[in-house]
Amino acid sequence: MFLEERRSQILQWLDEHERVTVNGLASQLGVTRETIRTDLSALAQQGLVQRCYGGAIALRRNLQEKLISESGNFEVLLQRLQSRKGQIKSSGKQGKVCILGAFNVDIVAKVAQFPQSGESLMALGSTLGPGGKGANQAMAASCAGTRVHFVAKVGTDQFSQFAFDHLSASDIHSFRLYQTDTEPTGSAIIYVSQENGENMIAIYSGANKTITDEEIAELTHELTDADVMLLQLENNFEATRSAIRLAHTMGVRVIMNPAPFSPDVVSCLPMIDVLTPNETEASRLSGIEIHDVASARAAAQAIVALGARRVIITMGSRGALLFDNQQFHHIPAFPALSVDTTGAGDAFNGALAAALAQGQSLLQAATWASAFASLAVEREGASNMPDRQQVLTRLQQR
Repeated sequence: MFLEERRSQILQWLDEHERVTVNGLASQLGVTRETIRTDLSALAQQGLVQRCYGGAIALRRNLQEKLISESGNFEVLLQRLQSRKGQIKSSGKQGKVCILGAFNVDIVAKVAQFPQSGESLMALGSTLGPGGKGANQAMAASCAGTRVHFVAKVGTDQFSQFAFDHLSASDIHSFRLYQTDTEPTGSAIIYVSQENGENMIAIYSGANKTITDEEIAELTHELTDADVMLLQLENNFEATRSAIRLAHTMGVRVIMNPAPFSPDVVSCLPMIDVLTPNETEASRLSGIEIHDVASARAAAQAIVALGARRVIITMGSRGALLFDNQQFHHIPAFPALSVDTTGAGDAFNGALAAALAQGQSLLQAATWASAFASLAVEREGASNMPDRQQVLTRLQQR
């Protein structure tokens, strides 16, 4: 097979399957892995593929990419997309979630109990691992059985390679890591109490707060065949708001997990399809202190009055409260032996997005997400998520 013929075949397979591996191509084409690596590198230099660990993924070059290059301005891009709304959605596969969020390095200390002010404690153990709400939710959505495209930004420090290696080794379908030399990779200091698995977290967002409109605009071709866009508030709010507007303009369902809380989210509520605050965030947003299901109902109504369409308030051991179309649904928590609650909210949101992308109703998706989160808290580490079969088993046990 001639060189150009071989590379054309590689591009054809990428069009069909979206990703290829070096080993798989070498076996299919009867050439060495080094030959395939050379082919993929050459195609990447031409801007036809994106290299990733062990292979390559397809770059979607379509109408949206042309709009980005022609506009040169995010507002102009939105205007053009709005004028072509209804033509944007492709007939791609169902079950795709796009996630814009943070990647952080988590430094976790296990303690017998939380320290008092001014107190020093000897930790029972310490670990360093991947985290960030966006990265955790991307892992959860992927483990829940849907295709995920994840976008984040890191520094140029040693942790940027850590981020790339972690995401490359995961089952996340595709990702885009931007870099900045003005801020370090985000980090989080986490205490986990061994009494009850509860946690205390201090976050420095770093590079996560430097995402630009140009980088948001590059999400356009990924959103073309997406079912859900999932966001949080660990990135700079201007970028988050731009991503919400972009997804909303393209007719993609938007889920917002308003954490860490910022009152800025109120300005985006009309463009958000599902808002998923926890008790603390819902209390701050509504002005109503939540202490039981009844007060959660009052808070949900107040949040809808601010402009939200649908609200799911997660309440830990009290389960979750869904308010949709003036109807309340209380989803009891699934029994769980709590080990580490650090990633519980991320597990819920990632699983919720995956279930909605796969066509479940909001009530079904919230129940699925509750079961998923109950399994996640039984594991150590915020990014340590259960798989789909384990969730099905827990649902059957109920």
